[in-house]
Amino acid sequence: MTSTVTRHGPDGRQTASGPEPAGEPRGGRSGFAWLVRLPSAAVHGLRRSAGTTPGRLTLIGVGLVLLALLAGTVAGIQLGERKSTIDGLVDHREPLTAAAQEVYRSLSDADATAAGTLLDAASEGIALRDRYDVDIARAGAALAKAASASAGNPQAVAQVDVLSRQLPVYTGLVETARTNSRQGNPVGAAYLAEASQLMRAEILPAAKALYEIEVERLSEEQDDAASVPWLTGLLALALLGALIVTQVYLKRRTNRVLNVGLLVATIAVGLAVLWAAVAVTFQSVLVGSGRSSGSEQTDVIVRARIAALQARADETLTLLARGNGTAYEQEYQSSIRRLSGPNGDGGLLGEARDGTEGLPAADHVEAAVRSAGAWREVHGQVRNFDNGGRYKDAVELAIQTEGDEGATAAFTRLDGDLARGIADSRQLFLDDTTNASRALTLLSPGFAVLSLVAMLGSILGIRERLREYR
Repeated sequence: MTSTVTRHGPDGRQTASGPEPAGEPRGGRSGFAWLVRLPSAAVHGLRRSAGTTPGRLTLIGVGLVLLALLAGTVAGIQLGERKSTIDGLVDHREPLTAAAQEVYRSLSDADATAAGTLLDAASEGIALRDRYDVDIARAGAALAKAASASAGNPQAVAQVDVLSRQLPVYTGLVETARTNSRQGNPVGAAYLAEASQLMRAEILPAAKALYEIEVERLSEEQDDAASVPWLTGLLALALLGALIVTQVYLKRRTNRVLNVGLLVATIAVGLAVLWAAVAVTFQSVLVGSGRSSGSEQTDVIVRARIAALQARADETLTLLARGNGTAYEQEYQSSIRRLSGPNGDGGLLGEARDGTEGLPAADHVEAAVRSAGAWREVHGQVRNFDNGGRYKDAVELAIQTEGDEGATAAFTRLDGDLARGIADSRQLFLDDTTNASRALTLLSPGFAVLSLVAMLGSILGIRERLREYR
């Protein structure tokens, strides 16, 4: 459809002109059409600018500045997070793993000690009861600490819930067993057996699962702390390469050998790359050392200590059963094989001895191997007395704490050796991981500063060349 435009002629009469051209409306292009054409116009402008030497230098300068800004930002974030992860290993994750381990150990020791309080009625109100009470208190405190950090992990929450519900039931059964034992009622042993069954069937598996969850989380964070910051490295090397290529290009185009700004930028980036490479390498080695020589060996020795505690509880419950403890004796043999192997030179203790060779914990582990061997020999004598009808002699040998002959004395030495080995391995982890954190001191802000120097050097270097074209 066309329209005509009416105009006034010189004499004031209206005249009709031709049709108004269709197409683009008055007022120029629409805003939307302009936006659609903007990318292609920008590309065209860049091509046109790149066709001249000043234009190319400007583009090169902008590219170097943006790359330096990106490298500095990424490095600051990645290296900062890396140091925070390592600090978290020392300040947060390892203490929580230790708390979960303490829950597991204390409950195992409480189970063994509770049986001993009934076996040795004379000292029920003295040493063994005090040890049991301390174990329960420590388990409660460690459980509260572990629970405070388990909110974000449904599996950990489930284990904490089991422990929180069943631990009061267990302590109630133990108190009932003690009350009946003091009154001379043989049913006390039955209550203790029920308590021990609850401990082994529900409480200790939950404590073990909680400990394994924390160990896995510790291992994952160690993996993160020891990983290579690939993105930072690639961006830094790309920036270094771009600076070198730019200087070669300028030398060929201008026959000028030296560009102070770009040279300063190249040196700054080279220092940043070298500093980061050395620091991250040292840090990764130290984190790996803290893992292999510290936390992993701690885990092995902890599991050996738990096996020893479970074997001690089985040994005591076998005597309390008075001839009906075959199942407990079988569990003792299973735990002792897990502890030191069929012949006393393998198992978890053998693994710990191989893993701690040359480390501070080696002497304690070696002493634990000897103590475990002595305990096995004494246990054999206890079983011979009990099976031969000499029950009183078997009990006396089992509870004897003085000298080197009693089972309790041998077990106490073993438990002490393992506790000292755990302490040394934990300290080695803490020392190596703390030194790994120190290796990254000031690296994140230092890399950012050197990237800023590279940005300024690039700007000044390119600006110096551009001024020659004015």
